[in-house]
Amino acid sequence: MTRRPRFIPLALAAAATMAFALAFLLAPLDRAHADENAARNVITEQLESFLARDFERAYGYASQDIKRIYPTLDGFMSMVERGYLPVLRPGNYAFGRADRMADGRIIQEVLIRAPDGSDWTAVYYMELQDDGTWRVDGVNLRKGAAGLT
Repeated sequence: MTRRPRFIPLALAAAATMAFALAFLLAPLDRAHADENAARNVITEQLESFLARDFERAYGYASQDIKRIYPTLDGFMSMVERGYLPVLRPGNYAFGRADRMADGRIIQEVLIRAPDGSDWTAVYYMELQDDGTWRVDGVNLRKGAAGLT
């Protein structure tokens, strides 16, 4: 009967432990990346809804907090039309930097070219809802290519 060396099972156990530890350490990074992608998708969907003039759908991407402040589509659209024309009718837009706030919200920078050709930075505050979806919880609009501060 041939005896196998004991170091092979120990080496396999050590490799498996290291792989598990690495996966455990990288999991938060994967989750953060997935959250940022989900938040960007919601922003894209809302901007595309505005462009398609599907305002009901655009309103659906607002957080519950925003819907409490603007409980009707008309109220929401009045606010958007008064103060967020570059978001309502974006020309080109591109995503900039993202950051995570201490309360778990994501701040996502979106660089927007307005219909008149001016450049704007829209800083989106994205909030995770109770149902697990990301929604727009606020937008800070700044003229020019500002950036997160």
